[in-house]
Amino acid sequence: MKQLFYLLIVLVFFACNDKKEQTETAEKAEKVYDMYTPSEMANLMNEMYAYNQQLKQDIIDGKIPTEFPEKFLNIHTAQLSDFKSRNETFKSFSNLYIMAEKEVFNPNSEVPIETRFNTAVGVCISCHTTECTGPIPRIKKLIIK
Repeated sequence: MKQLFYLLIVLVFFACNDKKEQTETAEKAEKVYDMYTPSEMANLMNEMYAYNQQLKQDIIDGKIPTEFPEKFLNIHTAQLSDFKSRNETFKSFSNLYIMAEKEVFNPNSEVPIETRFNTAVGVCISCHTTECTGPIPRIKKLIIK
């Protein structure tokens, strides 16, 4: 009788253990990860950053930029992330940024190019202070000292 009792306990233990493994396997199979897909605006901002990083180096090296990148005008139409909206503040800052960036390429300006470039970067920082604060430390690295 004792042997039958011990056999029953062992069977129950293995039966429970098997169900636990099946449950864990099912839970692992159900996990679906939502991969981040950057918005059109996020991609444009990254391109603008990379361009301005190169522009900063060109200015430091004494190369005067000559042509405003027309792709920057897409700031007015690029699709934003789902949780963002194009409000009046964003529109104002994007217009200011385009004006400041175009001024960097103005060959007739009497303002030093470093100052004009830093002004454009400052507009980026000001906008990101009100809208999306995450990239501010990265943007600050663009400032020419």
